[in-house]
Amino acid sequence: MRPRFKIALAVASLALQLGGGEPARADVLAMRDMTWVEIAAAIERGAATVIVPTGGIEQNGPHMALAKHDIIVTAAAGRIAAGIGRTLVAPVVSFVPEGGMAPATGNMLFPGTIGVSEVVFEGLLEDIARSLKHAGFRDIVFIGDHGMSQAGQARVAQKLTLEWAASGVRVHQLDQYYDDRGQVRALEAQGETADTIGQHASLIDTAELMSIDPGRVDLRKLPAMRADLAGAGGSGDPARASITQGALLFKMRVDAATQQLRKLLLQR
Repeated sequence: MRPRFKIALAVASLALQLGGGEPARADVLAMRDMTWVEIAAAIERGAATVIVPTGGIEQNGPHMALAKHDIIVTAAAGRIAAGIGRTLVAPVVSFVPEGGMAPATGNMLFPGTIGVSEVVFEGLLEDIARSLKHAGFRDIVFIGDHGMSQAGQARVAQKLTLEWAASGVRVHQLDQYYDDRGQVRALEAQGETADTIGQHASLIDTAELMSIDPGRVDLRKLPAMRADLAGAGGSGDPARASITQGALLFKMRVDAATQQLRKLLLQR
């Protein structure tokens, strides 16, 4: 253990003793809401895993907030961490690849979208992971709610795991969180089709966000004619979305990712 970290743990231990022997908020999993003393104490007590959620600030049709990805993936990370145990959650990474810049393509065509290059995104993930390794975490886990983040996360995870092989610190990409989790099949069993489900700012996205933060969705802003939705940055038929659907679809993703992470941690 590095001398500086030993000193930090000694200070944390003293602070906890002065405060009654327990962190002020022992049940908190989100690092952004914790003090460094609480984080150091959690690591000392066995919280060796940390989840790094990545979201995105982008257009989501006329009916959903730009932070859709951030909101959904932050909620998912908390659920996964609680299911695994001894796991903390890093602050969400909001800025991810969103398309071309010059000329603008993809989501960058719409005002409000904030994108970064793949090089910048991967560099950011790498430095975040190095910071978390320095803090004492042994398993660093990426989950991404955005399609263009998946390949970069996988590359960084593979690179750092190889680099840190001697230390035993690993970086994981939870691809089961984003990959096909049977959501489409579940909706098709309810009578939906590929046309009504859609791809971006779709029925699935809308339903999930409604189940987590309904105030960020306003179905009244959808165009009267569904054919006009594509020009407004959406797809499918989001008007068919419901909170009940969203809760089921979200649970499918969380369960798949939790199962994958549990298996990865057992491989130690």
